[in-house]
Amino acid sequence: MFSQPLPFIKEYLNQLEVALKQENPHNNLSKIQWCWLAFCLMGILVTNSICWAKFERAGLKSYKKMALSAMFRRAKIAWNSLLICSVRAVLHKHGITEGVLVIDDKDHSRSKNAEKLHHLHKIRDKKTSGYFCGQNIVFLQLVTKKFCIPVSFAFYSPDPVLTRWQQEVRKLKKLGISKKDRPKEPKRSIEYPKKYTLALQLLKNFACEFPAFKVTCVLADALYGNSLFVDGVEGIWPGVQIITQLRKNQKVMRGKKSLSCQEYFEAYKGWNQEIFIRGDKKNGVQAGGARLYVPSHHKKRLVIALKYEGENEYRYLMAANLSWNMKDVMQGYTLRWLVEVFIEDWSSHCGFCSLAKQCGVEGSERPLILSLLFDHCFLFHLSQTNLIKNKLPLATLGSLVEKSRVDALCQVIREIVEHENSKELFRDFEKTLDEIFVLRPSRKHLNAVQENVTFESSRKVA
Repeated sequence: MFSQPLPFIKEYLNQLEVALKQENPHNNLSKIQWCWLAFCLMGILVTNSICWAKFERAGLKSYKKMALSAMFRRAKIAWNSLLICSVRAVLHKHGITEGVLVIDDKDHSRSKNAEKLHHLHKIRDKKTSGYFCGQNIVFLQLVTKKFCIPVSFAFYSPDPVLTRWQQEVRKLKKLGISKKDRPKEPKRSIEYPKKYTLALQLLKNFACEFPAFKVTCVLADALYGNSLFVDGVEGIWPGVQIITQLRKNQKVMRGKKSLSCQEYFEAYKGWNQEIFIRGDKKNGVQAGGARLYVPSHHKKRLVIALKYEGENEYRYLMAANLSWNMKDVMQGYTLRWLVEVFIEDWSSHCGFCSLAKQCGVEGSERPLILSLLFDHCFLFHLSQTNLIKNKLPLATLGSLVEKSRVDALCQVIREIVEHENSKELFRDFEKTLDEIFVLRPSRKHLNAVQENVTFESSRKVA
């Protein structure tokens, strides 16, 4: 429960408002919009969801759920600029001018009945090898020397026309129908771009919004290890290092002979080395690398076979900039794990993954923006800023959220205790709680049931 926003949320929103004004004076937040954003951030903090009914209860009915929903849909807030201006405010606060960009995506399951959610589609479940109905979100994460923050996102969905064509082709293949008699592949709709196209667009947007920012490296997993993605990134930032993974069956050239990565490194397994994992602890690895011609990329790449202690299989890294040495590439790629940590924290504490079931494009994008703003605002928390200034390890998002919840409750208690008519105010507070948190009848128990045939019949048998 809360009565007003905490100090660090006020400071964050004030800095966000400054960044919005600098971009466009017409994007200025009105007093009502500022209060609504503050209320939403406090609601996410207390309820770990983006649900207007929960916000109403947690805020002790200071705002009605219908009013909150109306502001969400109708308020003329510069939603397109909100997230990027928030990133500007954070970078300006801590004096950040360079960093590493990381691309990754997240599958998020939704109910099968939620048919009106944006880009809802069938997704293969990696854990069970089955399928679930959900959304896929491509994230762009910024890793700096002090902290990591999400920068932007895009919703991905496969082209339904192409999906139906693929299903039909599979059936025809099983029936033994030749390729010439099968239907031709339809063109992909521009409304359903591929994941690497979405990732490139996110990177282009970042380059446009932060022209003076120095990007030292771009990291991505094997899904983005194709020539179109790598060449696209080089077109945005010529000479920047791009590190991705290659599949084990990816073809490379040794002289005039074509081999897969696995076949090439079977004869050249490398040697034992030590690398720093994310600049912190040392870890032993077995690794070897070579500058090899990759036919699918039509260029030479630095290809590395890497295996950590305790692992049985190699993973294969690819670096576009050949001037880097092998150890720097391996150490740089360890930063990609940080986006996985962000996704785990975001899923657990930022509210979007529990009750953000609004319809339409706005209903998915705007709650996601709110959840990312919630992640950003904790870099204005006094404890976190002190840790950053003193170059100490930062606190986890979970611990900051728990502490801030206690602070919000203490703030309510302090207001009651320090009030002139504290007893009367506490009675009003207690009455409000009774009105909000009412008891609802349970269907689990059998009390007050008119007749129970099972119990009656069992007595007769006895």
